[in-house]
Amino acid sequence: MPRTTATRLPEKMSGDRAELERLLAEVVVGHVGLVDEDGHPVVIPTAVVLDSDRLLLHGSSGSRWMRRLATGAPVSVTVTAIDGVVVARTAFESSLSYRSAVFFGSCRPVSAEGQVEALAVITERLVPGRVAEVRGSTRRELAATLVLELPLTDWSLRVSAGPPTDEPEDVAGPAWAGNLAIQRRYASPTPSPDLRPGIPVPESVRVMAARTPRV
Repeated sequence: MPRTTATRLPEKMSGDRAELERLLAEVVVGHVGLVDEDGHPVVIPTAVVLDSDRLLLHGSSGSRWMRRLATGAPVSVTVTAIDGVVVARTAFESSLSYRSAVFFGSCRPVSAEGQVEALAVITERLVPGRVAEVRGSTRRELAATLVLELPLTDWSLRVSAGPPTDEPEDVAGPAWAGNLAIQRRYASPTPSPDLRPGIPVPESVRVMAARTPRV
């Protein structure tokens, strides 16, 4: 059986690439699962960024788990967005509204020629417009950073949404039921304690702080 075939609640599965891209446009942190060189399972939270048909990951070139992934070790990456709470009429039927994706495969190092561009993609995903506001990476910084790519060839997407599903006898009862959506937004920028006087909040940060909350 393929790894992406659902055995539970297959009706929640989606093969919609556009829906997958929307999830990755909203969620920055993924969880990377692998088996280390000693045979121990490890799950590491890290930033994951979609770039065309690949996921980009980056970290210290001295990181054990990054070096392990660079060898082509099998990997699984998960990304999840919690969209709300489903408040049912019973504890059993209460749940979460969520979207989650699982990726399988093997990572490979991004070439030295492509590293600067890949890091720019990651930076622009975290703070759109920031690359144009700061200096470029130094050779030392590039040498200290390992960038990996995971081809998007084997993935699954699960979407759980909608109102509570209660038994008829509970629907006829007195308990309230419904959905409680989660809103996400950035707070007002807080300047660094060592920021020199007179340096204004940059356009990239102002735009992020002014974003309308997503429901």
